[in-house]
Amino acid sequence: MKFILKVAGCLLITLTMQNTLHAQQYSDPTKVLENGKAPGLKYKLLSTAGGVKTYMLIFAKGDEVVAGLTEFAKKNNIKSGHYTGIGDMLTAKAGWFDYKLKKFLIIPIDTAEVTSFTGDVAWYKGNPVAHTHMSAALKDGSVKGGHLLELISGPTMEIVFVEEPVWLHKKLDPEFEATLIDPALK
Repeated sequence: MKFILKVAGCLLITLTMQNTLHAQQYSDPTKVLENGKAPGLKYKLLSTAGGVKTYMLIFAKGDEVVAGLTEFAKKNNIKSGHYTGIGDMLTAKAGWFDYKLKKFLIIPIDTAEVTSFTGDVAWYKGNPVAHTHMSAALKDGSVKGGHLLELISGPTMEIVFVEEPVWLHKKLDPEFEATLIDPALK
């Protein structure tokens, strides 16, 4: 039997009959990321064809990948794009969106191999937003994943980033209090 208490809006505490205490943290879906969290990021333009550019991004050990993707898009004035990647991580925070709380339940992930990494970039209020989903294989072969909130690169994260020539913008969806791409926005 479980008892659930809601405390301070972003913390959910679950008490079991054995007196075990588990704290679950939540993250705001519209959180703004800091610049400068991926100082080891290197990239190379691989090709240009019809306004589409393809880059290889290489993150170094300790770089925060979500903030780095966002900063890369801003510095290069990327209108919209999509990407895939593989690599290794020291830690990460994935999220599962709770429709009732309108926040991401944080799923912590320790050292793991990134087995799937895919996302897109669109703009919201004058800033690019990198929206990524990922999965990672743990030491025992099990997999965790979800919406990527934060990822600290291990030895490397290698991402192929395709820049598109057309702007994509997001708007705040009042039902979910999250930003969603609206192709009609300019």
